[in-house]
Amino acid sequence: MSVKDIARRQMQSRINKSAMASALHLQVPKEGWIALVRNALGMSGAQLGKRLSLSRGRISQVEKSETDGRVTLRSMQELAEGLGCRFVYAIIPESGDLGDVVEAQARKKATALVKRAATHMALEKQSLRDEQNKAEIERLTRELIQNPPSNFWEV
Repeated sequence: MSVKDIARRQMQSRINKSAMASALHLQVPKEGWIALVRNALGMSGAQLGKRLSLSRGRISQVEKSETDGRVTLRSMQELAEGLGCRFVYAIIPESGDLGDVVEAQARKKATALVKRAATHMALEKQSLRDEQNKAEIERLTRELIQNPPSNFWEV
């Protein structure tokens, strides 16, 4: 195993550990995190604004942009600090395991390769049975995971 592979596996492990945390189960509140935490603290928009030297209108504007998906990371960080909280930003795999993302891509690529070969073989009247094609997809998937080519993420 190369140093590059070891480093990649270590990064995957870090991401998987983060995904296993409660972040995987978090649901973004419809009113947004800023408004939810502010209201839970019993703090008005004007009071939060005063803590950050911002107007109540600016606080309202940032809360609206959060619910619209247009808020900046910097704004989230600043408002979280103003609320006495910590802003956490992460990208985690849907399943909780980055290996699943790699496997899905390997399977997609293997299926495309086998399908292309099967088409050519059918034209030459040398088609394989479905079970043989499935077995080849599985074999090729494992091979692609172990030794991904430079064009692994292209299909």
